[in-house]
Amino acid sequence: MPLTLRQLGLGFFAYIAPGLADSGTVFATPHDTYSSSIGVLGCYIDTDRVAYWPASVSCNNICVSLTYNKTRTVNLLRIDQSQGAYDISYDAWNYLLTGDSAAKSPISGGPVEMEYEDVDASECADLIHTEDSRLPLSASNSVNFLASCLEQEDSYVAQNYVLYNLLDATCQWGYDETCELVDFPAQNQPQCSHSLGTPIPCTSLPVYNLMYPTGEKVRVGDPVPVVNANATFNSYTVPTGGSSINTESSYTSSHSSSNSGSSGSSSNSGSSSSSSIPDGPQSAGWGPRPAWGILAASFAATAAVAVLQ
Repeated sequence: MPLTLRQLGLGFFAYIAPGLADSGTVFATPHDTYSSSIGVLGCYIDTDRVAYWPASVSCNNICVSLTYNKTRTVNLLRIDQSQGAYDISYDAWNYLLTGDSAAKSPISGGPVEMEYEDVDASECADLIHTEDSRLPLSASNSVNFLASCLEQEDSYVAQNYVLYNLLDATCQWGYDETCELVDFPAQNQPQCSHSLGTPIPCTSLPVYNLMYPTGEKVRVGDPVPVVNANATFNSYTVPTGGSSINTESSYTSSHSSSNSGSSGSSSNSGSSSSSSIPDGPQSAGWGPRPAWGILAASFAATAAVAVLQ
C-alpha cells in the first residue's frame, strides 16, 4: 500500500521543497556576510534584514515574514539564493531568539525552527532606503534579472526599481548616480551620467557586516578580525520540552575570518548545551550542512515515491 504524504509526516516539506508554499516551517541559520545574487545594493537597504534562501528570487515575492516561537517576528528582503540553507542575516537571527541585536548581545548557534510567510513586498518598504522605497539594483549586473521582471509588467520589481551605476552589491566600485533603462527591450544597456561599469573605487557608500559570533561591526573591504580560538560566547540551546536561550552556556570558537568575508567554522565546547545543533553561519560558499542535506534528500526521495504511487 503506497504511503501518503500525511503518513510521511512531511512537516519538513517546506524545507526540502522551497517555493511550493507561501507559508510553512524552515530551520533558519545565521549568515554574517551580505551578498545579493540579483545585484541589490547593500548601501541602500538594511543588510541586517535579508533572507538567503534556496528558492530563486522572484519579481514579486521579495519579502518574507519570519516568526520564532510565536513571540518575535521580522520582515526580511529575499534577494539572494543559497545552495540549500535557510540563512538569514545574523542580526535578524539573533534578534528573533533573544530580542536583542547581535551588536548588543551576540549569541552563537545553528538551525532553529521558525515559521515563515510570504508577504506583500510593500511590507519590506522600510528596509529599502531609496526614494519611494524602490528596489536598488546594479545597472551593471542586474539587467538580466530586471529584464525578466519587465517582461512581467505588473510585477512588483517592474513597478518599483531604481538603477545605480555601481558594479557590486556591496557598493565598493562605481558611481553613486542613478541610471535609466531607455527604449527597453530594443536597448538593454542602462544610460548613466558616467560610463556604465567604470571600476572606480567608491568610498562614500559603506556596507557593514555584523560578524558571527562576536557581533562586531566590520565595513566590507576592511580586514575582518580573527576570533580568538579560546573565546567563549553565549550559545543557543534547545532544552527538553521547548526552545530557549541558555545564557550561561559557553561556546568555544575555532572561527577564523579573512578579507574575503568567509566566516569559517565553529563548534560547541563542553556539555552545557542540551542540543547537538551544529554551529555557525553559512557564508560566501553556501551549502547545506551534511546532516540536514542527508535528511532533506531522504525526505525528498520518499515523497517522490509516494506521489508517483
